[in-house]
Amino acid sequence: MNTIQTFKTPSGDEMVVLPRADYDRLVAAAEDAIDAATAKKIMARISSGEEEVFPLEVVKRLAEEAESPIKIFREYRSLSQADLASKIGASTIYISQIETGRRTGSAKVLRKIANALNIDLDDLVSSAV
Repeated sequence: MNTIQTFKTPSGDEMVVLPRADYDRLVAAAEDAIDAATAKKIMARISSGEEEVFPLEVVKRLAEEAESPIKIFREYRSLSQADLASKIGASTIYISQIETGRRTGSAKVLRKIANALNIDLDDLVSSAV
């Protein structure tokens, strides 16, 4: 670091003056520390099972937005449309219609689907917003 100056204000506050480059390095170091702490918390949540990660293929399919997220997550969970329909008390045809976009599904049904797939409701509807 370069020369740092310190002084007291008339009210007694201690002040520090430092070169901009030094200030920028301190800010970057603080941001890096925050990022590292956040990453550590996320990794702990993943290790404890509180947070789930998905394979790259699932993420790519979701990002492409070419297929229904319900279908993508259902297939990832190795469920058939009949399995999912049974879990939420709906017909297989209804699940098919939602997955193909012919029907939208009520908030109540989408919540049931999200619960059955063990995902957040946002994971099903965020791309539509």
